[in-house]
Amino acid sequence: MLWLGLGLAGALVVCSVPVVVAVAFLDRGPGAEASTSPRPVSSPLAGDAESVTQLWLRERMTDVLNQQAAALLRGDERGFLAAAAAKSPAVSVLRRQYRSLRALRVTVWQPRISDLPARAGAEWTVAVSFGHCFALPGCRAARVAVPTRWVETAGVPRLVAVEPSPSAQDGPRPWEVSDLLVAAGRRTVVATTAAQKPRLGTLLNEAEQAAAVADRYAVDGTPPDRYLIFYAGDAEWKRWYGGGRPDWTAGYAVPVGSGHFDVVLGARDLHSTVLDDLLRHEMTHASSLPDEGYRTGANWWLVEGVADHAAAGGRPVSRYESLADVRRLVAGGWDGQLASAEPGEGAADWQVSAAYGVGYLAVRHLVDRYGLADVLAFFKAVVHERHSLEQASTDVFGEQWQALHDDCASYIRSAGS
Repeated sequence: MLWLGLGLAGALVVCSVPVVVAVAFLDRGPGAEASTSPRPVSSPLAGDAESVTQLWLRERMTDVLNQQAAALLRGDERGFLAAAAAKSPAVSVLRRQYRSLRALRVTVWQPRISDLPARAGAEWTVAVSFGHCFALPGCRAARVAVPTRWVETAGVPRLVAVEPSPSAQDGPRPWEVSDLLVAAGRRTVVATTAAQKPRLGTLLNEAEQAAAVADRYAVDGTPPDRYLIFYAGDAEWKRWYGGGRPDWTAGYAVPVGSGHFDVVLGARDLHSTVLDDLLRHEMTHASSLPDEGYRTGANWWLVEGVADHAAAGGRPVSRYESLADVRRLVAGGWDGQLASAEPGEGAADWQVSAAYGVGYLAVRHLVDRYGLADVLAFFKAVVHERHSLEQASTDVFGEQWQALHDDCASYIRSAGS
């Protein structure tokens, strides 16, 4: 997550990637996958077991969803909405999703049903997952699972409800629940709601510039195929991706599967003077972190320090915004341990600022001493390959970690004196 008390930002990444089993996808368009589920030969007969009806119904639902996917990709709103029962709540939800997905330039839409539908009175319930790509046709599809409700009439199932993805960590996605306005550049796609429309052009321009910086922090030399940035008003901030971030958060990057990260910025109190720093920080998380994200813990200082090094944009240490708070931390008896730098949810603004300052200054010292390429190799060893700091330091820097850690702590104390 990203803090903004004094105009600085950082991100804590969380990950929850739904796991599903493929069934049928009949459309052989871009990104389509082969069926792994046999088709029932005929419709259920009187006296058949419930499971026969469930298998048959799942296949009929899959047919409907494949037809809907084809309509979405060809830009046929009426065909997309045909999956819904007339006058049902699903109609308005699907209409909003269609417009937002088309605005995001959806290129892949892969429906899957893994479970058998469950009877609920006159309706049927089942989770549907959708693999999706935006802007580029050849990307690895991210996937999201949503609860659905259906009715079946004369052998044809139709949706009556499409609910938001329930994950508290990565759902609902903005396109599930909001009408989005979108602008796209060469390296980025930015999206927001109508209330924030006046900022859309500025967001795109800043994001395109930030991408050039974030690309340099891709530890394997392969930056994201496209950065996707959502700009949230107060209501959206509380709802998108589960909400619930600490009060000091101003933005975050969340892994959504298949190596994709969505970047979210909060509109509240986000002044134009810090927008560029915030974008560089969060987009660097998207370019530098493992596909599944990373739960930071003792290495929080390294993850956030690298992102803040990008955010600083090459400015001298003397112009780093949190330097005064680092001085306050040092003067208050800082214990000198990088592993304990991460701030708690109830931390005061100055404590959050100082914590990010500790990470930035440690990484800045390592970059000044060894160069960015070696620091990114160290980052890869620790964060991607899960090597210990001791092993990574010896392998990459040729130094014992404890000595190097103490040297970083001395530098932080000196910068904060």
